[in-house]
Amino acid sequence: MINNVIKISIRFILLVLLQVLIVQNIHLGSYIILFPYILFILLLPFETPKLGVLAISFFTGLVIDMFYDTAGMHAAACTLIGFSRYYILKLLSPREGYDAGLIPNVDSMGPVWFITYSALIIFIHHLFFFYLEIFRFSEFFRTLLRVLLSTIGTFCFVYVVQFLFYKTDRNK
Repeated sequence: MINNVIKISIRFILLVLLQVLIVQNIHLGSYIILFPYILFILLLPFETPKLGVLAISFFTGLVIDMFYDTAGMHAAACTLIGFSRYYILKLLSPREGYDAGLIPNVDSMGPVWFITYSALIIFIHHLFFFYLEIFRFSEFFRTLLRVLLSTIGTFCFVYVVQFLFYKTDRNK
């Protein structure tokens, strides 16, 4: 149990540092904005309580808000995906349920499951975040394009990180 808390804490610190020190300085234009810190919420263990996921998501967004000076927009978007996560996991759950101790990554759940799960979560985050940021519908299609391109960019980043850091030994 304590070992898992330490791993999750280290993952949190590394992803926040990656976001604020490296990714924040990558400029791919105004339409593609990467938010790889969402991976922290995506990789919370299945058995994390709903209230715990909400609190962790809010805190994660709040930390990012402090670095980006975005007045709670990341906290709101992260809280929404923390809330949505339970329902998406329920929607995608296998017939026999999730095994205890697993984290929802490509290696443990398979690529199709992870693509569906992470794409939905990332899309919900970006949709809420960018429309909250613009706060008007006069630029609806421009913002929608920004949501779609940023979702694709963030998803690709998250998927590559899965293969770099979450590979287990398949020769057992």
